[in-house]
Amino acid sequence: FTSLIFYGPPGVGKTSLAQLIAQSTSTRFVNLSGVESNVAEIRQAVEGAALFLRTRNQATTLFVDEIHRFNKAQQDVLLPHIERGTVRFIGATTHNPFFYINSPLISRSQVFQLEPLANEDLVQLVERTLADAERGLGKTPIRMAPEAARHLAKCADGDARKLLSSLELGVLTTP
Repeated sequence: FTSLIFYGPPGVGKTSLAQLIAQSTSTRFVNLSGVESNVAEIRQAVEGAALFLRTRNQATTLFVDEIHRFNKAQQDVLLPHIERGTVRFIGATTHNPFFYINSPLISRSQVFQLEPLANEDLVQLVERTLADAERGLGKTPIRMAPEAARHLAKCADGDARKLLSSLELGVLTTP
């Protein structure tokens, strides 16, 4: 796949979507943070990707969360490795990429704008979380009124992470 940039508010699934793409394309997933990573870590990730490609014939999806926090030099370091195919790049940003990401990186990427999640989708997420014994709260006996789930969804303002944190807080603090 071509390089991708996901643009949207927090909690809409940018990171989850990147992980799903890496999983479905059977690529190794490497996650860097635009807040915490530096040029040395970028180079280290790319060297690791080259090694995996050479020794295991496995491509690497390099995911950079908050790519808008990288300065121009950090963004430029990625370019030759994207062009050579050393990494499959996916960036995520909450800021308009056309203003915060340099033009060469934008021109090599498909930009997708993600929207806040609908309240109905968030209510469904509450229901699935309460039912899922493996990854959710299904092992805990919880009764939630439908209007409570709708209230949580409304308060989450389209943000699944905020919804799940609120649900967990409610479960942990309510007898």
